[in-house]
Amino acid sequence: MARRLLGLLVMLKKIGRLFVIKTRLEACLIIYALAVGAMARGAAYLHEYPGYGGKLLLLACTGSVFLAGAKIFDCLRYEQAAEAAKQIP
Repeated sequence: MARRLLGLLVMLKKIGRLFVIKTRLEACLIIYALAVGAMARGAAYLHEYPGYGGKLLLLACTGSVFLAGAKIFDCLRYEQAAEAAKQIP
């Protein structure tokens, strides 16, 4: 029973590593996907709420992508710096 549970935990850990952003290219692809989704949502807002309300909601969608992208890049830079600091004796 314990052996089966241990095997399950190891498998879950391996699957979890697939969802870790490791390179700037992966980060850019994720940010691009976020931007495409945000623009689709913003276009729906423009259709649903014509006028300034829709434009403000579209602007909020684009702003959220900028903030998320900046956070992803900052975290990636921090993790790479921490990894480099570990390797320096």
